[in-house]
Amino acid sequence: MGQPPCCPCSSTCNDVGGEIPAQQNGKEFVRPMSDYLDSSGRDDVLSGGSRKIPVDTPAGTYQVWVKRTGNNPDLKLLLLHGGPGSSHEYLEACDSYLPAAGVEYYYYDQLGSGFSDKPDDPALWEPERFVNEVEQVRRALGLDRGNFVLYGHSWGGILAIEYALRHQEHLRGLVISNMMSSVPDYNAYAQRVLMPDMDQAALAEVKALEAAGDTGNPRYMELLTELHYIHHVLRIPAADWPDPVQRGFAHTNQVIYELMQGPSELGISPDATLARWSRTQELASIEVPTLVIGASHDTMDPAHMQMMAERLPAGRFLLCPNGSHLAMYDDQRAYFTGLINFLHDLEAR
Repeated sequence: MGQPPCCPCSSTCNDVGGEIPAQQNGKEFVRPMSDYLDSSGRDDVLSGGSRKIPVDTPAGTYQVWVKRTGNNPDLKLLLLHGGPGSSHEYLEACDSYLPAAGVEYYYYDQLGSGFSDKPDDPALWEPERFVNEVEQVRRALGLDRGNFVLYGHSWGGILAIEYALRHQEHLRGLVISNMMSSVPDYNAYAQRVLMPDMDQAALAEVKALEAAGDTGNPRYMELLTELHYIHHVLRIPAADWPDPVQRGFAHTNQVIYELMQGPSELGISPDATLARWSRTQELASIEVPTLVIGASHDTMDPAHMQMMAERLPAGRFLLCPNGSHLAMYDDQRAYFTGLINFLHDLEAR
């Protein structure tokens, strides 16, 4: 009999959920599930794992929201959501897999997003300022090189790369999910590979709405959903998108998103903050074990993401063959099997 749907692979957990395989000093041992679920002594027990963390910025001190699940002194995963300006919500598929794998993990809404403060100051929405924020969150959570794994999806992948380039001395591992290391290359891939396969009349209408500055028109997203999103963002009919994804899109801070990214997922606008971002040449300086996750139907070029893994000194590439940009949903088993295997391999080091 195969594993139940909530269990991505037989090496990750057992069917009864009472024990979690783990590694210590190179030897496998069994950590009781009761230890993973025991929050006694944690300073967030009263709130069920959630808390607000103050972060200092050039515009003052604000509060960002985090929520912990589980206990594992050797493996603590901080999740950086995409957008920019989305929220932790669309990553909630992690709840179906990471607890059974014994991974302590933290949802985190970046400043301006989700449950965190939302200051009205465009100067705050710069990658360097976000890196400083992540470092303050790390210190507040007590994460260190012995346990700290940083995960970033999409824009979160950009932020994770930037953090690693400045602070890799604090990292045990790094996960870059569904993000290329060069925005110009990402835009070129959209122009060269994705757009030619689209309905050209519909694509022309999309570009006309963009040129007219009318991207708030409901027709704009209606076109993009059928033209692009259900093929390369999430390969499920839009009406059937899982609740966490729908909430994540609905709660996106559009001011941050459009300033840093542009109006849609069809490339990054030439006047956006991230338009010229590229770190491909610097990847070789990131020495910590790193998993790069790509998908065959992604908005991002899977060959480019494989190249990233090859350039990283301790890189590993995971391809989700049936997945798109949100492969944690449309190729879920492949996604979480690969992610959890990487995390467990870190524990075994």
